[in-house]
Amino acid sequence: MAITEERNSTTVTRFILLGFSEFPKLTIVLFSIFLGIYLMTVSWNVGLITLIRVDSHLHTPMYFFLSNLSFLDICYASTIAPRMLSDFFQKQKFISFTGCTTQYFFLSCLGLTESCLLAAMAYDRYAAICNPLLYTAIVSPTLCLQMVAGSFITGFLGSFIQLCALLQLHFCGPNVINHFFCDLPQLMILSCSDTFFLQVIVSVFTVFYGLASVLVIMISYGYIVATILKITSAEGRSKAFNTCASHLTAVTLFYGSGTFVYLWPNSDDSLSQNKLVSIVYTVVIPMLNPLIYSLRNKELKDALDRWKKRIFS
Repeated sequence: MAITEERNSTTVTRFILLGFSEFPKLTIVLFSIFLGIYLMTVSWNVGLITLIRVDSHLHTPMYFFLSNLSFLDICYASTIAPRMLSDFFQKQKFISFTGCTTQYFFLSCLGLTESCLLAAMAYDRYAAICNPLLYTAIVSPTLCLQMVAGSFITGFLGSFIQLCALLQLHFCGPNVINHFFCDLPQLMILSCSDTFFLQVIVSVFTVFYGLASVLVIMISYGYIVATILKITSAEGRSKAFNTCASHLTAVTLFYGSGTFVYLWPNSDDSLSQNKLVSIVYTVVIPMLNPLIYSLRNKELKDALDRWKKRIFS
């Protein structure tokens, strides 16, 4: 049973994920689309990580951060997609309470980690463009490891604190989640407990992780723009800008979609819009990131050419 009774009270032991049940005639089409996106996400990101590891020319801080971003994207998509794909052919889309909270924990951990990592990548671009002569000294291998490890540890701690607060809530019904994964806003709506403390924690973390990361990114790019404007040659300005354009695109997609979902006022009319935007940041963005960083990147294209020659020669 989805709800058990104990001492005249009810406790939800599992939830129902509605997913995309409002489109029953499009089940096969949607399944095929999302399966294709997931397979491309995994293959493209694994390919990018492999290329960075095997080509010594790419053993630089920027590509070290990029390989970790690809790893996060694989994990993020894998936390969502397999479950979502299997639910397309399930008549009753049940997920246990433990499974639901576990899924949210990993999503939150990966999302917070990526937020910190994007800030670290912005600092790396600042050091490379504003202090090119001291770049290798400033962004040393030790600092790179510390920033990546710090991103993962900070993301884990933030998610763990949220999970502890979430587990203090009581769920007594209803147990229907109008989404394709377990997300905190939907869980708080279903809770029979006072969610004020959890809302305070979420607000604090939004400021600490979101605004702090955005502030680091904005300050870094403020200095970058000022430095680029001082470059006299058009070719030099173009080259400097191209090294930042992909990161700016990734940042805009990540924070733009997240802001719409988590800071936009919730209403019955916005549920479908939130679900659509959630597809963007949970499924589409992890697929697009390797393309965003590769399409206009001459170093990656040259590395791919060298790899092809090595394989087929």
